[in-house]
Amino acid sequence: MDLLKEMAEALMILIRVGAVLRVVYCFIHIGTDEEQSASYKKRMKNTVIFYVLAESIWQIKDLVMSYYM
Repeated sequence: MDLLKEMAEALMILIRVGAVLRVVYCFIHIGTDEEQSASYKKRMKNTVIFYVLAESIWQIKDLVMSYYM
């Protein structure tokens, strides 16, 4: 059970780091390519939405697990 918990925490760390790096990547491309700025803003918005959903699911999972265990 501990291994599964460590793997889940590692996955959440990867999701957090990946989301931050993706937003930074989009900011860099917005600064270099003005014509594509609208598409990179949309990509940033989708990344933030993904991150919020991932964190919400993680918190709901923790609540359910603490309730039943």
